[in-house]
Order: sequence, then structure tokens, then C-alpha cells
Amino acid sequence: MKKYLLSLFAIFAGIGTMQAVSNNTVEIKYNGNTATVTIASNIASYITNNSSGSHVSLVQSASFAGVNPTTSNSDGEIIYVLSGTSANGEFYLEGSFKCTVELNGLTLTNPSGPAINIQNGKRVEVSAKSGTTNTLTDGANDAYNGCFHCKGHTKFKGKGTLNVVGNSKHAIYSKEYVEVKNLSLNVTAAKKDGIHCKEYFLMESGTVKIAGVQDDGIQVEQSSDPVTGKTADHEDENSGNFYQEGGTLTISGYAGKAVKADGTITLSGGSRNFTTANTEENAEVGSIAAERGAQTVYHLNGYKANGLVRSGISIVRQAGKTIKKIAK
Repeated sequence: MKKYLLSLFAIFAGIGTMQAVSNNTVEIKYNGNTATVTIASNIASYITNNSSGSHVSLVQSASFAGVNPTTSNSDGEIIYVLSGTSANGEFYLEGSFKCTVELNGLTLTNPSGPAINIQNGKRVEVSAKSGTTNTLTDGANDAYNGCFHCKGHTKFKGKGTLNVVGNSKHAIYSKEYVEVKNLSLNVTAAKKDGIHCKEYFLMESGTVKIAGVQDDGIQVEQSSDPVTGKTADHEDENSGNFYQEGGTLTISGYAGKAVKADGTITLSGGSRNFTTANTEENAEVGSIAAERGAQTVYHLNGYKANGLVRSGISIVRQAGKTIKKIAK
């Protein structure tokens, strides 16, 4: 009876319970204007639940140091499993460690902001469970950059389907890189870009369809210094580059470019419905990133420099040629 009352209270108040769920897991089940948050007992001390109704707000403690890994969780991180339906809900998460967000048949609309808002600067895996269809829709709120808004590195994966509608700004926004593998990802509308990220974008496999966007299909920016060219395994890369190595990429109904990048655009595999005529590179930024490590830079006084000056004139010697670069 006590367990029943605790569960009933959680449904109405949105407060987490410690029912039997897999270790290292937090389950969030949406049902209209309510959401049930169930936290595994082995991680309960690391999760603060500030939820209200169907607006789920969780804070992962900065003292979290990892939990015993399982077969499906080799990194020993917390897995957040989202399912159910709400026309007036959200998933908000703060944290300082890598985590996984698993979408398991989720239809979530937030009329006043992002459907998913992850304020975590680490790597975040977003996995759509095989055989499921998941749909995210936001409402107009200029305080946020996307219907799916992530502060950290975002890896989209899984063999399910994720549909995203951006009614405010971008459909998908990541303050750091975006990678896509296996997923079927559909952006059906966006007030700005379909996907907007920083550092780099990498599509390894899967299917990405972007349509009905009012700016670029995909835009990749460089973040703050240090700026890099392409790095091994993209470790610590901040090139502004776009890579498609596989999969099927379809971008249509856009007002800007299919793909726009601060760095270079590399289409080495897979298939797509656009040509380079529908893309745009920032030639100056891209060439600077590509040349680093393969050039000699001098100040105007003739002394060697460690890199291009941030403001003023650099003399660059490369491949037997000497050119002048002006930074404003």
C-alpha cells in the first residue's frame, strides 16, 4: 500500500521514485500533463528532481564520479529513458558528466520553449531505440536556439526515428559538434536552420531528411579559440568542417544553402540530393584552418610567428608561395 501511494504521488507531482528500474537508469514517462520520473536506487543520491507536472527538470550532481558499467553502458554513465506523450511538457537536464538520453517512443511538445534542453557541456548520446518513432516540437521562445538544444557534444544514434519541428529558431542546436550514426532523422520545419552546430558536423551513416527550413539546411560554425584544422578521430577538433562519410542526406525547401560551413565541406561517401553549388564554405576561415601546421607564418618585421595574428597582417609562406593575410 505504501509503495502504491508513493507511485501515485509521483504521477501527480512529478517527483521521482525508487522503483525497480535498471541500475544507472532514470525513466521518464509522459502522460498528458503529468510525467512519472523513476530513478534507480544506485544513482538516486546523484539526481535532484525539480519537476512540475509534465515539465521534467533534473540536475545531475557535480559529485557524480561514474557508476559500475553494465554490458549496455560501458562508460558507467547515467541513462535517461524518455517515453510517452505530452502536448505541454519538456525534458530539462543539467550535468557535468557524459550521459545518454534514450528515446523510446516519445512525442513531446513544449509550447513555451525547447522540447529537450540539455545544459551539459560534455558528450551527450541521443539514441532512438530501434523500431520507435519519436517526435519533438517546440514553441516560440527566443531565449533558446533550438527545439532540441544541447550545450555539449551531441551524438545522434540508434536505429529508430527522430522527427524534429523548430517553431522558434533552429530545429536542432548543439553548442559543440554533432555526429549522426544509423539514425533516421527528419527535420520537417524550422524558423532558421535545420541543424546548427559548432566545431564540426559528421554524418557516418543513417538517413537525414531536412525540409521546410527558413535558412540553411545544416550550418557549422567554428567555436571560440583554439581553431584547428581536421584532427585525428576529430579529437578536440574545432575546424568548422562538414563531413559526410556515408548514409543518405536529403535537404530541400531551404531559403539559404543546403550546407554552410565556416571550414571546409567534405562529401566523401553516402548519397545526397544537392551539389556543391548548393553549399557555401567560408573560404578565408577554411583555408586558415587547413593551412595550420603546413605553413610558415611571419610577422611584418620578419620574425616567425606561432600562428596568424588575430588583428593585422600576417605573411604566410606555403608550397613555395608567399601571401599576405589580413585579419580584422
